[in-house]
Amino acid sequence: MTTQASAPPSTKSQALRSFDVADFPALTGQEEEWRFTPLKRMRGLDSAAPAAAGTAGTVTYDLAALPAGVTATKVPHSDPRVGSVLTPFDRVSALAYGNAAEALVVSVAPDAVVSEPAIIRVVGNGAAEVAYGHTFIEVGSFAEVTLVLEQVGSATLADNVEVTVADGGKLSLVTVADWAADTVQAQHLKVRLGRNSSVNHVQVTLGGDLVRQYTSVEYTQRGGEAELYGLYFADSGQHLEHRQMVDHTVPDCRSYVGYRGALQGEKAHTVWVGDVLIQAEATGTDTYEINRNLLLTDGARADSIPNLEIETGEVAGAGHASATGRFDEEQLFYLMARGIPAEEARRLVVRGFFAELLNKIPVEGLRDRLGDAIEDRLVKAGA
Repeated sequence: MTTQASAPPSTKSQALRSFDVADFPALTGQEEEWRFTPLKRMRGLDSAAPAAAGTAGTVTYDLAALPAGVTATKVPHSDPRVGSVLTPFDRVSALAYGNAAEALVVSVAPDAVVSEPAIIRVVGNGAAEVAYGHTFIEVGSFAEVTLVLEQVGSATLADNVEVTVADGGKLSLVTVADWAADTVQAQHLKVRLGRNSSVNHVQVTLGGDLVRQYTSVEYTQRGGEAELYGLYFADSGQHLEHRQMVDHTVPDCRSYVGYRGALQGEKAHTVWVGDVLIQAEATGTDTYEINRNLLLTDGARADSIPNLEIETGEVAGAGHASATGRFDEEQLFYLMARGIPAEEARRLVVRGFFAELLNKIPVEGLRDRLGDAIEDRLVKAGA
């Protein structure tokens, strides 16, 4: 199935969408959506060759930490839920859709209020072969849940994640990419919100060689709220890329996007591209997006591009901002003047830079562990 505008698309919401990879031309790196991504490092995730029988890489799921009220089941890729939220709009997402043999469906029943976080670990079992994955998360009407999707191990992975939150539902979703250093991942995560439903998504990216994550949000009825937060830390040679597409299509919905990144080491590279579209019908929209990057050493590069497209003058609020810079020397001077050594002062500044986003993670143990991981990076680098 293919959906395509008859004329060249004027907005990203009208771009080609298709489940068939043949509808997407081979990538050259000259495309606007791919010009920052080092295609030579993607290990074939952008190629059209289907996985040969018995040669595909694998990821496994650890489902031991699921509380009452949350179920997880593997289903055939032919299950009608698969593809009901997300239609691929890039080549890699289409490849992942076509090659995934099954999907993991995570379900929260209507009216269920789950007091404990549900933790799912996605474990890569080797980066030598390309793996494909598909996850479908469904939160019933008026249900409330915190879900953690933690990704670890080694992999060369293209995967799609579909999320649907029914009317009145509330989802706190934390995704953690703490891959081994040899991992390459390209992921598309799409959220569909019902009437008066909400998602609070915190995306943490620390590991991997090349990690490219695309998050999109669709509103179906009034009162939807999406808060998208991101925390990433790139070391030498890492390429961490985050893109969002928040498509306001109905009245009286809200979105907030806030991403922060730190970079250290030669050829550490991060990319953040935030797209927010307020269509003509989406009166009363309230939206804001901001990205901040902290360069800790020479040789690191951060690209940051906020985009805001407004097709109606009747909005409650709309804005965007981006900033990239080095340490605040006044903060360092203030701390050092009070007897704190320079290296410790620098670590305090970085911890303060990330503190607000770490506090958005509703799972205390995970929050503390990720804070320690950031501290370890700073210590090893002598920051």
